[in-house]
Amino acid sequence: MTKHELLKKYYGYESFRDQQEAIIQSILEYKDTVVIMPTGGGKSICYQIPALMLEGITIVISPLIALMKDQVEALDQNGISATFINSTLSLPELNQRLMAIRQGAYKLIYVAPEGLMTGQFFELSKGLDISLIAVDEAHCISQWGHDFRPSYKVISEWVTYLKKRPVIAAFTATATHAVKRDIIDLLRLRQPGQYISGVDRENLIYRVVKPPKKYAYLLDWLKEVPSDYTGIIYCATRKTVEQVAKALKKDGINAGFYHGGMEAEKRNSVQDAFMLDKKRIIVATNAFGMGIDKPDVRFVIHYNMPKNMEAYYQEAGRAGRDGLESDCILMYDSSDIVKQKMLITQNSTDRERFTIQMENLQSLIDYCNTNNCLRGEIQSYFGEYEGIKSCSSCSNCLDESEEIDCTEDAQKILSCIYRMDQRFGINLVVDVLRGAKSQRVRELGFDRLSTYGLMKEVSAEIVKEQIMFLISKGYIMMTSDEYPILRLSPLSRAVLKGEEKIVMKQTRLEVKTHKKAKKRANTAAKHPELYDALAKVRSDIAQSKNVPLFVVFANSVLTDLASELPTTKEAFLDIKGIGEKKYDSYGKAFLAAILEYKDLNGL
Repeated sequence: MTKHELLKKYYGYESFRDQQEAIIQSILEYKDTVVIMPTGGGKSICYQIPALMLEGITIVISPLIALMKDQVEALDQNGISATFINSTLSLPELNQRLMAIRQGAYKLIYVAPEGLMTGQFFELSKGLDISLIAVDEAHCISQWGHDFRPSYKVISEWVTYLKKRPVIAAFTATATHAVKRDIIDLLRLRQPGQYISGVDRENLIYRVVKPPKKYAYLLDWLKEVPSDYTGIIYCATRKTVEQVAKALKKDGINAGFYHGGMEAEKRNSVQDAFMLDKKRIIVATNAFGMGIDKPDVRFVIHYNMPKNMEAYYQEAGRAGRDGLESDCILMYDSSDIVKQKMLITQNSTDRERFTIQMENLQSLIDYCNTNNCLRGEIQSYFGEYEGIKSCSSCSNCLDESEEIDCTEDAQKILSCIYRMDQRFGINLVVDVLRGAKSQRVRELGFDRLSTYGLMKEVSAEIVKEQIMFLISKGYIMMTSDEYPILRLSPLSRAVLKGEEKIVMKQTRLEVKTHKKAKKRANTAAKHPELYDALAKVRSDIAQSKNVPLFVVFANSVLTDLASELPTTKEAFLDIKGIGEKKYDSYGKAFLAAILEYKDLNGL
């Protein structure tokens, strides 16, 4: 079968998206390939269709067990033979699958990088006819990346033990130029074709908010959105995760929680509940991450700032994989910087990695404090220097407040840091400027400085906001210690001399919260009542098979069914996302619901 015939038969689509066809062709021509494509861009089809067309087996190297399980379940529902090998299998299960692999029962085999060079799989792999190796989440191989995993470095060594070198294709959603170079070098790719899609995802609405009281803002926001919205709330620490989840439950919002300190059985239970729509909101650390391939997540809220821009882009990118409008909200406070620097300090294994992580964190701090288009800032970070200047949808572009000259306040702040010998952090600088009568201020003699109390009429939140803005613009440098110190940069001289103006938006100075997300209709279907009936059919099927809802049909499929009202197999197969196997498995149940609706409404 041709690649277009396979696309229609197994996935239910008439045509490929963006660069998918070119990527597939590159692999079919046995060219090593690097693919950098936004989350939700359809990377898996780019190696699954070649897997069906090439003679031998495709090995998919994937970092997380949950991701393997979901991918294999989805392939099975589409009628494609696949399996996974990982540590969750019992010895009898493992032996059974290894035997089936020897007998050629599967076209795709998912394996964690840790399992390549150990155990029975390693010995088996040396004799397999492997045509393609697909390296998923390939950024994990680079120490410049946000999710560096040393186990990925064994991939190139493992390839040398195979009876022939397969074509290698590397896939990721997040890669700067440095990370891309590492992917090519460390996987030893041979003159790879490079397919780089833009990082922008137009359906995601980016917001940076700086509320005086985070939890109050979060609760207010959650009460405004439709009750059936699915979302993830990310926190920096396990303790914060449990505190936020407990508070939400007390306030009537049934949110589950997930972090690495929980027993594996409990973590799996929470993740399954989320994927099966039994729990719609999860409060989690970034441990709840790469394995989440749920397309209908309507919002991702970062209660704390994550560790860098790559982490933010990937975590926020778990929203709206179905292409529908979704919210990505980053709740920022300067205390988050200290928290992240402490985490980096605690987890760094070498000085070079520590320096890289601190530089990456500073990029995200700058993002949180910019006046520029947030979408454009993300594009610029990932090397798309011609990024958009205004998107008309992020919180900065929607902010119509006037710009205010804050040069005088900036001079007071810079002078105060200088008079404090550039040896102290943000909180003490704020205390001195606001004339705090604390014991520490008096002991250090800072109550005698000329800058003491110069900003006593200004709230601490606004002074902090102004300092962070000056840091983001490069006038103040903040050290990468566990407890960072503020120092003046050479750029500050022009401000102190009155040769350069500092301009900020009025909303920043008022420290306002941004507008709450508007309520949106759950579906764009022409027949919303039918959509609900079809959703019930889908839910019953998913529960009976114990698979996520999207594995049966995506929301977009239900929308099209509830608009087009198909009543024949041919009409069903004209709906995007319905292949022959899925129609044969589920078509009758959905057809019955459509016929009943048409009969009741005289259609």
